[in-house]
Amino acid sequence: MAAAAGAAEYPPFVLGRARYDQSTFHGRFRHFLDIIDPRTLFVTEHRLKAAVQLLEDFKYGSLPSGVSNQQLWEAQKIKQAVLHPDTNEKILMPFRMSGYIPFGTPIVIGLLLPQQTLATTVFWQWLNQSHNACVNYANRNATKPTGMSKFLLGYSGAVASAVSLAVGLNVFIKKASRFNPATRSLIQRFVPFPAVAAANVSNVVLMRHGELEEGISVMDEDGNAIGFSKIAARHALMETALTRVVLPVPILVLPPIIMSFLEKTRMLQARPRLTLPVHSLVCLAAFGFALPLAISLFPQISEIETSKLEPEIQSKTLGKRSFFNKGL
Repeated sequence: MAAAAGAAEYPPFVLGRARYDQSTFHGRFRHFLDIIDPRTLFVTEHRLKAAVQLLEDFKYGSLPSGVSNQQLWEAQKIKQAVLHPDTNEKILMPFRMSGYIPFGTPIVIGLLLPQQTLATTVFWQWLNQSHNACVNYANRNATKPTGMSKFLLGYSGAVASAVSLAVGLNVFIKKASRFNPATRSLIQRFVPFPAVAAANVSNVVLMRHGELEEGISVMDEDGNAIGFSKIAARHALMETALTRVVLPVPILVLPPIIMSFLEKTRMLQARPRLTLPVHSLVCLAAFGFALPLAISLFPQISEIETSKLEPEIQSKTLGKRSFFNKGL
């Protein structure tokens, strides 16, 4: 019985394929739980090299005897969490998907702090979009190089859009005379959501605009590169931008609602010093729930009908479907 359960949990290993069915939301959710597993942040250089070597041995048929499917799947999990799929270079720890929650939660807590001033609003929006810009850049489709000038241009546009929208909404709410102080304070807690959601979209588009100009690598059903497609790039950015709109919904909407109730409880009214720790735990739980939910909307290796791609790409394959790395 235990052996059967283990076989179901760790099916026969296929190099480069996901362990779970990527055609279903549940399969993608399980897959991305592996990708964002914060334990991979503590993988040593020695363990990473061992994992990469194990996968290389499998690829070339020189796998040592006794290696199990579980070991191979764990090795691929480590490689996918630490190395970029296009460049095979290490992604800096704060900008990996496995580091998004640990390094992003303090920023979310700052964004949702009550009684924000103009200076704190600007600071937290700047810090949030700076982190997002680096995450988007580090997890982009990197089949073609992106110059530093384009990175800086995209970063500036993303930060400017977030800060201007957040500050504008705050000023509007403060000048709205029809709101009483309590209502105004409650509404201000929700200001980060529209600012972050709009800025997240512009952040993705601006940080990865080079993909729209140059196209991204497209593969056939056997994984062979068949050209660069601007049409596939549009699909990749559209799917990624949608995940960035969904992502802040639970993170920036649920905590203000939950905290508005918790702050009225006897415990927090009697012990106001506990408000920040409780607020932090609520934000951490919301972030941990939202990230795998949002990035599971679409598979990382997306597919598109070959007939919808450029004619020069269609002429290079007989397959009805083509594939591309949309990024995360």
